[in-house]
Amino acid sequence: MAGNSFGQAFRITTAGESHGPGNVVIIDGVPPGIALSVDDLRPDLARRRPGQSKIVTQRDEADEPEILSGVFDGRTTGTSLAILIRNSDQRSKDYGDIKDLYRPGHADYTFDAKYGFRDYRGGGRSSARETTVRVAAGAVAKKLIREAFGGEIVAYVKQVGSIVANVPDPATVTLDQVEMLPNGEPNIVRCPDYAAAERMIALIEEVRKDQDSVGGVSEIVAANIPPGLGEPVFDKIKADLAKALFSLPAVLGVEYGIGFGCATMRGSENNDVFETDTASPRREPGGNPASQPPSNAPSIVTRTNRHGGMLGGITSGMPIVLRAAVKPTSSLSKEQQTVSNTGEPATIRTKGRHDPCLLPRFIPMAEAMVAIVIADHWLRWRGQRIAFTTEQGAT
Repeated sequence: MAGNSFGQAFRITTAGESHGPGNVVIIDGVPPGIALSVDDLRPDLARRRPGQSKIVTQRDEADEPEILSGVFDGRTTGTSLAILIRNSDQRSKDYGDIKDLYRPGHADYTFDAKYGFRDYRGGGRSSARETTVRVAAGAVAKKLIREAFGGEIVAYVKQVGSIVANVPDPATVTLDQVEMLPNGEPNIVRCPDYAAAERMIALIEEVRKDQDSVGGVSEIVAANIPPGLGEPVFDKIKADLAKALFSLPAVLGVEYGIGFGCATMRGSENNDVFETDTASPRREPGGNPASQPPSNAPSIVTRTNRHGGMLGGITSGMPIVLRAAVKPTSSLSKEQQTVSNTGEPATIRTKGRHDPCLLPRFIPMAEAMVAIVIADHWLRWRGQRIAFTTEQGAT
């Protein structure tokens, strides 16, 4: 009813605020027997955490996860999995002077309109701080789809301001290319086009010195996704992926495949031609190639991928390629015009520690939400197929 849950077969429910004691996620639908520990959660949480580089917020949070239930002897039990991440570096006093003012670009006014009362410390429930536990849930989902069918999800920064990376084949980008530079240093902006990454960093530092912020675009690629996942009407996998990404703070646009580029194309230009790939044997939709018997039937693929890996709301087996447009950070130390909660004109400067560009820390958030959707649809597919084969008397 209150919109705190997402998914069906793989379902997450989160609770927590930016300046509360912490955030928690309960995950239902995790199959039993999956090896899981906090070590599986830490890498993506480290990619999301504040204070990781000079171009992100300097709030200092360890983001150490605690698994409260659903794991015994290092394996999932199949019951509800609960994960807690505590807050430790809140500075609620930074917001005391503006508790009666509406910050431009924030949800202050809309929260008052909905509830008649709000937590004015940071973004409260709508803060990106809530995404800590989504990233933890996404790490679980990633492990599930990797073990189930070899699925891999990699996101990266495609654009910051007017600087656009040159990424000829999104499906070939690796996590190492996103996270590390050729010299072994961290790729702090998470752009695999290293020349563009340098310019992006310079732009982010420029807007920060100007007490401003800048937006951009993240591209997310899900590879090795089998055909057959998704539903053909309301639960199209593209619709669930769009909802997942739009549920993240600051996302103002989502597209997949050729996206809005289709508007200027003819059908003969936009259609992806089917062909067979004799080098890759066909496999059962949703199955792990390592556990399937050899097949002489070739895979069905498309020569191009303008459809972004989804047709009729169902995965085609081609890589899923999505893009999310992320707005500039709304919290600025630069003076802005606003009004109070009584309608009086005022000016406002937002104190605190904020990202001059959200994109570098947005990457693991986007990966997490895409992984959660794919895990959910794979479990739903598996449930449908089991029910069908049982009815048919198959073994």
